[in-house]
Amino acid sequence: MTAPDAPGADTASDDAVIDRHPIFETGPRLALCALLQGADWVEFGTVRDLIGASDSAVSKHSRTLEDAGYLEIRKGSVGRRPRTWLRLSPPGRTALRGHLAWLTGLRNAVDGSQ
Repeated sequence: MTAPDAPGADTASDDAVIDRHPIFETGPRLALCALLQGADWVEFGTVRDLIGASDSAVSKHSRTLEDAGYLEIRKGSVGRRPRTWLRLSPPGRTALRGHLAWLTGLRNAVDGSQ
């Protein structure tokens, strides 16, 4: 999919570039980001429980997303218990919207070829 004014990329109506982001295609990363898309800060345990992944898997994938600049991690405590909260960064939200738009285009292309 290409737009006439931007070689190699389309733009969605919300200014997100329609583009495949392979980082979302490994493990539970897409589920993690989809969960965080509609929230501000979400506690690590809530993320773990809702996406059905182990602590180590959520930790590994959240670190990868953080290193890419797509996720922000905040550590603190509630009482004496340490807590970790996660949220999508603005570039993460944009990349996720672009990837979801790319997946929609792929689905439409497959549906149209049958």
